[in-house]
Amino acid sequence: MTQESTQDRTGAPSLGTVLREWGRIGCIGFGGPPTHIALLRALCVQRRRWLSDQEFEDAITACNLLPGPASTQLAVFTAWRVRGRAGALVGGAAFIVPGLIMILALAALFLTGSPPNWVRGAGAGAGAAVAAVAVHAGAALVLPGWRRVAGPGRVRWILYVIAGIASAALLGPWLVLVLLGCGLVELTAHRARRGDAGTALFALPAQTLLTATAGAGVFASIAWVALKVGMLSYGGGFVIIPLMQDDAVNTYHWMTAGQFLNAVALGQVTPGPVVQTVAVVGYAAAGLAGGILASVVAFAPSILFVLLGAKHFDRLRGNTGVRAFLDGAGPAAIGAILGSAIPLALSLTQLWQYAVLAGALILLLVLRRGVVTTLLAAAGVGTALALMGVFVPG
Repeated sequence: MTQESTQDRTGAPSLGTVLREWGRIGCIGFGGPPTHIALLRALCVQRRRWLSDQEFEDAITACNLLPGPASTQLAVFTAWRVRGRAGALVGGAAFIVPGLIMILALAALFLTGSPPNWVRGAGAGAGAAVAAVAVHAGAALVLPGWRRVAGPGRVRWILYVIAGIASAALLGPWLVLVLLGCGLVELTAHRARRGDAGTALFALPAQTLLTATAGAGVFASIAWVALKVGMLSYGGGFVIIPLMQDDAVNTYHWMTAGQFLNAVALGQVTPGPVVQTVAVVGYAAAGLAGGILASVVAFAPSILFVLLGAKHFDRLRGNTGVRAFLDGAGPAAIGAILGSAIPLALSLTQLWQYAVLAGALILLLVLRRGVVTTLLAAAGVGTALALMGVFVPG
C-alpha cells in the first residue's frame, strides 16, 4: 500500500485507514472501556502518533463529561480528531458494528423459542455472574473517585454514593432523577462557596416522559428505551441496567428476568460497551429490526455529541459549573453501578446460581481474573449442569 493511498494530502489518514483501524478495535475490544481506551491509545498515540499523550488524556476527560457510553464517545472523538466529521462517522460505525453483529447473533441463539438445554444452561450460568461484574465495575471506580475529593466534600461524596446504591436497588426508572439531583446539589454547594446567586434547580416531568410512548407501538417503545440508555449512561453502562431492566421486564414484558440477565452477560462477552445490551432487549421486543433500531438510537447521541460539539469540548472541560455538577452525579453513578447488583442478584431463581455468583465475586475481586474469563467460566458451569441433567433450565 502506498503512502498516497493511506493518507490524504494534508497528512490525515484516509477514510479506509480509519475504517480498518477502528474496525479492528471493534472486533477485538473485549473487556469493556479499559480495553477500548488502551487500544485507542496504542493506535492514536503510540503507534500512529496522530495525537499526543496530553491530547488523548484531554479527550478522555471531555468524553467523561458527556452522558452516554464514554468509550464509544472516545472512539468517535479520536476518529473526528484525525479525520474530521467523515472520520467520526466511519470510525464510530466501524467501532460499533462488529459487536452489534455478534450480540444479535447470540441473541438469536439464546432467545429462540426452544434453545437446547446446554444453551439455556450457559445463559443461566453467565447470568448468575452478572451481579458480580456490576460490583467489580463499581468497585474499580470507588478509589479513583474518592481520591479526587477532599475535606467536607468527602462527606457529600459518600452520601451521593449511598443515594446511587439505594436508587438503583429500589427506584428503577426514577434512578436518573437521583443522579440529576445529586449533580444539582453539588452545583448548588459549589455556587454557594463562590457566593453566586440564583442557582437554577429544576424538576423534570419524568412521569410524562416515561409513559409517553406506552401506547405508541413497539418500535416507538424500543426507541424510547434505547434513547434513555444512550442519554443516561453516566459513568458506565451498568448505571442504566436497573432502568433498562425495569422497562424490558416489568413495563413492556419483552423479556423474563432470566433473559435480561442473559442479555447483560452477552453485552459483556462481546466486544463493545455494555450498552450493547439494549440490542438484545430490542431483539426480544421485535426481532432483528428491533435490535438494530435499539442500537442505532442508543448510540446516536454519542455520535451527535461529537459531530456537533467536539470543537467546544475544551470549553466544556474547563467549565467549573459542569465540573461541579459531575462531582455530584459522578459518585451517585458509582453507587448506581454498585446498586445495580442488587436487582440483578434478586433475579436469580436457582440455588446453584448463587454459588456461581459467589465464585464469580472471588474470581473478579480476589483472584483478579478478567470479566470475559469469569463469565465464560460461569457459563461453563451452567452448561455442565445442564448436560449432566442436574439442572434443566426453565
